[in-house]
Amino acid sequence: MAYTPELSLESSQILRRIAWALEKPMTETLDILVRNMSMFVDREKICLACRDHSLCGECVFSEKNHQICPKAFR
Repeated sequence: MAYTPELSLESSQILRRIAWALEKPMTETLDILVRNMSMFVDREKICLACRDHSLCGECVFSEKNHQICPKAFR
C-alpha cells in the first residue's frame, strides 16, 4: 500500500461495525467502501482536480469505467 492513513476512533468504530455486518475484515471493508464512494461523488470534479493522468484508461472515475465496483458488498 502506498499510503496508510490513520483513522479517528469514531471512524474506526464505524468501520468495525460495517465489517462485522459484511462478515469481512476491516481492511477489505475499507477497500469496498472507498471503491463504492466513486458513485457518490462528482466524477467530473474528481477528473478536473486529478494530478495523475497516467492511469486515466483504468481509473474508476473515467467516463467509461464509472460504475459500482463488481466486488462490492459480497
